[in-house]
Amino acid sequence: MLTHVCVWWELGANLIVGCEPFLVLSHSSIPSRADLLFSRETRRETAMAKDILGEAGLHFDELNKLRVLDPEVTQQTTELKEECKDFVDKIGQFQKIVGGLIELVDQLAKEAENEKMKAIGARNLLKSIAKQREAQQQQLQALIAEKKMQLERFDIPQNSFQPSLTAVKNNKKSFSY
Repeated sequence: MLTHVCVWWELGANLIVGCEPFLVLSHSSIPSRADLLFSRETRRETAMAKDILGEAGLHFDELNKLRVLDPEVTQQTTELKEECKDFVDKIGQFQKIVGGLIELVDQLAKEAENEKMKAIGARNLLKSIAKQREAQQQQLQALIAEKKMQLERFDIPQNSFQPSLTAVKNNKKSFSY
């Protein structure tokens, strides 16, 4: 039977009691509650045992289970894991937003390209209409010039017939009465 117990925990099928030297007890020799009452000296020994276990890389959690990691490191790891999960979720949301934005920008780019093509088509149409009007104006000017020349040709003979015409008119008057 043990006289004072510092720390005890289960490891597989055995119960390990720790103070300075570790004692391995079988299930049949598990200490009673009375044996586990701590005195001041026992608490000091428990603190020493925790320090020794801490130096060995073994720690007790809030449920007094033996852990390889320090409880603070475990808590920090859990917090970091949660932060990472939140970060990954936010990155996923960001990617969805950016994907939607890229789709929207692509759609707007297509619409802008269509409008650009329409504007180029309208500009080309206006240029062709202007060229057609210019060609039509030149045709009309050529027609006007042709008609003026024709008029001049007709005026020259009329002027040459004018004295004859006045003579015929005078003769006509003399023959009528």
